[in-house]
Amino acid sequence: MTRRFETITLADLARFPRPGTVIPGRIEFTPDSKAVTYLFSEEGSLVRSLWRYDIATGERTVLAGPPPASTSEGELSREEELRRERARLRELGVTDYQWAKEAAQPALLVPGGGRLYVSVGGAPLRELEGTQGAIDPRLSEDGRLLAFVRDGELFVVPLSGGQPRRLTDGAEEALTHGLAEFVAQEELDRDRGFWWSPDATQIACIEADSRHIPLYPIVHQGKDEVDIEHHRYPFAGAPNAYVRLAVVDVQSGLTTWMDLGPDRDIYIARVGWRPDGLLTAQLLSRDQRTLRLVSFAVDGTSALLIEERGDPWLNLAGDTDFLKDGSIVWTSERTGFRHISLHDPAGKHLRTLTSGDWVVTSVVDVDEAMRHVYFIATTDGVRERHLYRVSLDGGSVERLTQEPGYHGVVIAPNHGSFVDSWSSLAHPTRVVLRSLGGVAPALLFANEGNSADELGLSTPELIELKANDGTLLQGAVYRPGPIEPGRKYPAIVSVYGGPHVQRIADEWPLTMDLRAQYLAQEGFVVFKLDNRGGANRGLSFEAALADRAGTVEVEDQVAGVRYLSSLGYVDADRIGIYGWSYGGYMTCMAMMRNPEIFKVGVAGAPVTHWDGYDTAYTERYMGTPQSNPEGYFDSAVLSHVAKLQGRLLLVHGMVDENVHFRHTARLITALTEANKDYDLLIFPEERHMPRDAKGMEYQERRVTQYFKDHL
Repeated sequence: MTRRFETITLADLARFPRPGTVIPGRIEFTPDSKAVTYLFSEEGSLVRSLWRYDIATGERTVLAGPPPASTSEGELSREEELRRERARLRELGVTDYQWAKEAAQPALLVPGGGRLYVSVGGAPLRELEGTQGAIDPRLSEDGRLLAFVRDGELFVVPLSGGQPRRLTDGAEEALTHGLAEFVAQEELDRDRGFWWSPDATQIACIEADSRHIPLYPIVHQGKDEVDIEHHRYPFAGAPNAYVRLAVVDVQSGLTTWMDLGPDRDIYIARVGWRPDGLLTAQLLSRDQRTLRLVSFAVDGTSALLIEERGDPWLNLAGDTDFLKDGSIVWTSERTGFRHISLHDPAGKHLRTLTSGDWVVTSVVDVDEAMRHVYFIATTDGVRERHLYRVSLDGGSVERLTQEPGYHGVVIAPNHGSFVDSWSSLAHPTRVVLRSLGGVAPALLFANEGNSADELGLSTPELIELKANDGTLLQGAVYRPGPIEPGRKYPAIVSVYGGPHVQRIADEWPLTMDLRAQYLAQEGFVVFKLDNRGGANRGLSFEAALADRAGTVEVEDQVAGVRYLSSLGYVDADRIGIYGWSYGGYMTCMAMMRNPEIFKVGVAGAPVTHWDGYDTAYTERYMGTPQSNPEGYFDSAVLSHVAKLQGRLLLVHGMVDENVHFRHTARLITALTEANKDYDLLIFPEERHMPRDAKGMEYQERRVTQYFKDHL
């Protein structure tokens, strides 16, 4: 029997969802821990519905199908389109839902198609009148009220019905209340701008003022009608949005502003309420080397709980976890690796709970009754992720997931069970309900018929090699079928190379990279390497690129090519490279810093000068153009165009509001001035993440043919 992907087509490369990735998503337990809810497409498409799995009976039911005007991207508003871009979201239909955690009877919210639908007490979903155009809706914990943002203002409405009531005023273009500003969404992993208090009497709300940031126009050149977007984009070294934090009384509308300190030029990284109703926030300095956890009294005065200082930067973690008495479960990289510690309500360090040359990637939950902290970590190797727990009183770490691979978990509110979603190179994600009390597991989703072997996909070989300084690096090799004795194959490096990303792991996405698989089937060796500067190896591994992007990352990729050359079947004179975003930048830098090695490159949406990228990301790793002018110059692709020798194809979407098309345009200008040839592939109506199926198929044909023609 022919296996589906034994012969991959260009159409396959442009098709979503990818093989084996139609899986339950956004998994949660119902607040009573009796059921599991999740998003899933029974038809195998990107359009998902909300499902419920009853733990006692095993029955599965659909709670909500796709709302009207939610099944195609053409039906979305511009604002929703841009929020989806920030979230890198492709799925349609039901894309989000919420349970009220402390409601007397179940309260469910399902947004979609620019409208809000609610269910109380198990009743059928009904549209909540007056909420059209709502952005970022949030239920109060008691399930009585719902807040949302519209036209830059914060509104609240009872779930029982009635007209929404506006709580804030004064919004205008580039001045909003209750929304996360651009860099918070794109670079700080904060996609929200307001937070309900536990008793639902107050809402903490961010005011974001971007009026002083110059407008950056993006013109839709591929449309019949004139369409110009205007963005307040904060370029490195230039002003950020000014942010303030207020507490709004839900009943009276009285607003109290919080004291964030004398420095206005900061980031509000995280906001959260303690169980006792005390508001807290994590405040990050503009240079991202100081992080303060502060609490606020009712009059807005602040008190410092914890202060972290880091060099060359501080990486943010998730929301702060508080115990009922106000004690703090905190994570930091003070030792060079992120670990967990316990602090008293005033912030005093009580004890360190985890330690070692490995990384806690997330704190999943805290069970106060049993005094357990549950977390995901790299304890047993950076290629895998497992669930562990440790006592709040200290002691040994216990591993709770056993199957090799990459695990993600959700723990029930009663801490009696958890949902384990895990994959490996050989098999896509399976979903299992596991007990924390000895009950036999229940299989929620088997992903049958989609193993690598059943699909006809080859699993890449995971390898290790050493950088010039002796650092151990992780890589993966995709081979072109059985190697013919004596034959030399061209090789292509697939690169990202930037911080906060790990690509090499024992998980399904590495196997189902269909472009890599296709190129291997076409006779290329494809290679991936996690160079220094990447994530989850500790701060010193990541900080190797501090103030000098495009240096050690390229050095490590060259070390990877040397490894390939040692295999005996790779033609060292025919090495190509491709990547997108930071990978596009890396492609250009590799082609220009090491033209004797890299002969053909395809650079998608490359950053060509860091002065043209945003504040929060760029300044974290490079400082500002004013503080590090030499670093900015040497790290710019534009500074090295004279060294280009090979064939370079530039690919970019012209309405990319993240890495602006201006980056490629500036590079074209520099290449022209240097009399260097290049090739160009532009998509007038694509953003940073290509979405048009026909356009993606065309792009894949052009990219693969480019390597065939020139390598």
